[in-house]
Amino acid sequence: MRRNVRKFVGTVLLVAFVPFYALLAMMIAAAHLPGTTVLTQSLYYAVAGLLWVIPAGLIIKWMLRPDAAE
Repeated sequence: MRRNVRKFVGTVLLVAFVPFYALLAMMIAAAHLPGTTVLTQSLYYAVAGLLWVIPAGLIIKWMLRPDAAE
């Protein structure tokens, strides 16, 4: 796959993944965090707020790979 095609596919994946991840994180929080302490909620939101960076970084790394020599 050429680099410009990977960039397009990666962009579409990121645009779809980030809102999906945010909604999933909110659903988990709404189901499991009511009644917990403020510290627990803060820790969850801190971890969940940063966790999306790992898959997004892997997608970006894949997008920027050089083309294979033909």
